[in-house]
Amino acid sequence: MYMQVENRTGTLLHLKRSPSIRSWSLLVGIGSVGLAAAYFSTDTWAWKLFYVAGCVFVAIQNMEDWEEAIFDKKSGKLILKTFNVYKKLLTLWRGGQEQVVVSLSEIRAVNVEEEKVRYFGKGYLIILRFATGISHPLTQSAVLGGRSDVEAVAKLLTTFLELDLAELRTLAAEESSDSEGSLDKDEE
Repeated sequence: MYMQVENRTGTLLHLKRSPSIRSWSLLVGIGSVGLAAAYFSTDTWAWKLFYVAGCVFVAIQNMEDWEEAIFDKKSGKLILKTFNVYKKLLTLWRGGQEQVVVSLSEIRAVNVEEEKVRYFGKGYLIILRFATGISHPLTQSAVLGGRSDVEAVAKLLTTFLELDLAELRTLAAEESSDSEGSLDKDEE
């Protein structure tokens, strides 16, 4: 699943994402290698502890992030939060959480893009396009496999932010200005 809807009202959309089963499987698998190395080695207990700690550290490094996206129409802001266990460990619990705050009025489009994921093939993620020309992914990591989950979230965002209505208004304004321009040419 790309992102799950945590809370949805007319003015608030709260999306959340936790590490996937692949991340948890890697954690267990790499941690098990460390435990097996410690169990079957004839080294001292300090080396055995080093094997386990090293493998757990590598496993945590490969985990995906916990991510949240809060679209709040009342405050007019989008808050993107990312929490990473690896960064928490490296900064001794002082860091590890990043936050991006953007005005909702700056968002112009929500697109689904394909990304190549090393060793696993194709992944999909949502890209937010802003009025300034900057693009920012909704999440830091792509979802492998099904594009339909990502497209469903993109459609939900487009509907919630009323971007489809804004696009229709823009097209209608362009058509009316084009028809006025052709009327002016006919009058000459």
